[in-house]
Amino acid sequence: MADRSIDRTSIETEIAHLRGLDLDGLRARWHSATGRRPPPHLPRHLLFRILAYRLQADAFGDLDRGTERLLGRAGAAPAEPSGRTTDEPRRRDRTLRPGTILVREWNGALERVTVLDVGFAWNGTTYHSLSGVAFAITGTRWNGPRFFGLRGAAASS
Repeated sequence: MADRSIDRTSIETEIAHLRGLDLDGLRARWHSATGRRPPPHLPRHLLFRILAYRLQADAFGDLDRGTERLLGRAGAAPAEPSGRTTDEPRRRDRTLRPGTILVREWNGALERVTVLDVGFAWNGTTYHSLSGVAFAITGTRWNGPRFFGLRGAAASS
């Protein structure tokens, strides 16, 4: 875009004009400003924002070097911890938050367990672990998280 003198009112007026343009109008404005056609996949709201940013940057100055370096480092930093590719499934946060209610059907009855700050509540009794709750419900020893469907079955060896 061409250099512009710093006149806040005229920039605001131009941005208001851009806001009123339809997609074809924004594409034409992009073409006249850059000499190239805009990327065909850009939706109207992004074309508007890019053009409005460019108007302001040309008039008032672009990002300073320090900000550009900071953004460059942030963009170059790996998004995931090393050793993990983005194709691998993300591991879910396994922390249960207080107030969460776990529901399990057992022998035709729905059993509801409330997660507390210091354990789990079921039928008016507080338990230190989900395994304790599962034992109280079934009378047999279970892996509590597995019983409530928080973990899959162990791989057979």
